[in-house]
Amino acid sequence: MSDQAVIDRRHPSTVPNVTFKTRVRDESVEGSNPYRWQDRTTQDIFGGKRVVVFGLPGAFTPTCSNSQVPGYEELYDEIRHQGIDEVICVSVNDAFVMFQWAKHQGVQKIFMLPDGSGEFTKGMGMLVNKDNLGFGMRSWRYSMVVDDGKIEKMFIEPGFADLCPDDPFEVSDAQTILSYLKESKKS
Repeated sequence: MSDQAVIDRRHPSTVPNVTFKTRVRDESVEGSNPYRWQDRTTQDIFGGKRVVVFGLPGAFTPTCSNSQVPGYEELYDEIRHQGIDEVICVSVNDAFVMFQWAKHQGVQKIFMLPDGSGEFTKGMGMLVNKDNLGFGMRSWRYSMVVDDGKIEKMFIEPGFADLCPDDPFEVSDAQTILSYLKESKKS
């Protein structure tokens, strides 16, 4: 595993305390869009659970759509079998974009968590400037295991920097997380 797979001073040891603006299906809502807003806090999402989170630059982008999300969707059951309660994809996109992207990707298992304002990503120390790609402020690519809000293990792609010309995808993939979970279970 890469040396980038360590938590350092730039990144917290616990997930930041934020409120996510999500949309949930509600049949009592009339019309063709039966969804309502529901705030979900860090405690709601991470409290008392062991989860895998992977952060990525954006919905509908090539590596995210062709490799990262499909990989986690494919290995979801194996990851859950390792004592994980949920697998979460977080991106600096709003709830509407995340919903449409999940639909377009055929996501059935992963929880797509919108971080529209980038507050969670900033609190994680993972917000980077991607103006050179026309993205604005986005998440650096990473993955982590979180146990009751505490970051157990974090895998950060190499080259972490603003205006990075590359988009590395070496250690935040589903197989790396699955390997870590299997190895840590043996210990």
